Amino acid sequence: MWQQPTSLFTDHYELTMLQASLHSGAAHRPSVFEAFARRLPEGRRYGVVAGTGRILEGLKDFRFGREQLAFLKERNVVDDTTIEYLRTFKFTGNIYGYAEGEIYFPNSPVLIVESTFAEACVLETYILSALNHDCAIASAASRMIASAEHRPCIEMGSRRTHEEAAVGAARAAIIAGFDSTSNLEAGHRYGLKTVGTAAHSFTLLHDSERAAFEAQVASMGANTTLLVDTYDVEAGVRTAVEVAGPELGAVRLDSGDLVEQARWVRTLLDDLGNENTHILVTSDLDEYAIAALQSAPVDAYGVGTSLVTGSGHPTASMVYKLVSRQNDEGEFVSVAKAAKNKASVGGRKFALRRLNERGRATEELIGVGELPVADGNDRVLLQEFVLNGEVQEGWTGAEGVTRAINRHKDSITEMPGASRRLQRGEPVIPTTYID
Repeated sequence: MWQQPTSLFTDHYELTMLQASLHSGAAHRPSVFEAFARRLPEGRRYGVVAGTGRILEGLKDFRFGREQLAFLKERNVVDDTTIEYLRTFKFTGNIYGYAEGEIYFPNSPVLIVESTFAEACVLETYILSALNHDCAIASAASRMIASAEHRPCIEMGSRRTHEEAAVGAARAAIIAGFDSTSNLEAGHRYGLKTVGTAAHSFTLLHDSERAAFEAQVASMGANTTLLVDTYDVEAGVRTAVEVAGPELGAVRLDSGDLVEQARWVRTLLDDLGNENTHILVTSDLDEYAIAALQSAPVDAYGVGTSLVTGSGHPTASMVYKLVSRQNDEGEFVSVAKAAKNKASVGGRKFALRRLNERGRATEELIGVGELPVADGNDRVLLQEFVLNGEVQEGWTGAEGVTRAINRHKDSITEMPGASRRLQRGEPVIPTTYID
């Protein structure tokens, strides 16, 4: 969890809007903001919600302490009136949204913030940065899991992104079905399973490949995973078997034609008596490469760069819009952006997933102003995360991740079979507004 205030993980203009609204007197108007994506990445059939737990964890540290206020004053970011407002800032409103691990579609109200304009405004950038990153990673990870079918995937992308993004990426990947991560900080914060053995540098450090393997087996046991492609793959496999024997846990392949190589390595291992030794493949895998490996005798996949960059779509394109506010008479009125290609739908939203008699999703129903009437198996999608400023239990830390993993499994099971296809297409179910 964050050990420092999260309040400056925001954009300059959030605070200048706060200042101007304090000046106009509108800052304390009760308001409703909504985070949603106007569209999915081109060709994608669904998105996966992730990042909400990290937002909730950071919310308790969203404070403006002496150091933050001194910075804002020194740089003349805001005036003294705004500084005084921020000195005692604490979010006191309500936050609702789709549970992490849930499937979302265009215009799904993924997160709803009810508070004063001032409180909701300063949270905008922090909310969007977490949602846009983590939803992109989880959505890519879910597609990779679909391609892998029942073979486990390992998140190995820490070195391809910055340090905090690496933790968020590992967490999002696990939510979407990855088995484990190489990132120790993610393991520490969220109780995730961490794995790892050795890189090519470990082999190169020693005078021979055999010496490297002997050192690793002596330290970690014969059930370890040996990287066999530093030099010659066939020689590496034979040496690995000679050193570790039939108890060798796995060999890792990180280069070359992985499909062909996995096939003859499997044959070689079997011929050497290592029928139980697994094959782990890495090397710039994405969902398409994983799908191509379905016919190969691969036991697990290690995925890095493509995962932590959203497999070509590094952001979920979430936006955060004011959709309702009180007027001078104290009545809530719907408001919406009308700009071409960026229009939004005003009003506080409520969401249901329509399910048929077999429990399969057929439609996303979005009610404006009230919950759509449920029918049969329909499932309410919005959950309570924060009530009167208090984060509700079960959505953060290791418990929140476990809950999200289970939610994703159940949500994927609800989806029509077309959702698991890699072919480009429209969202797997339509979204319908009900006024």
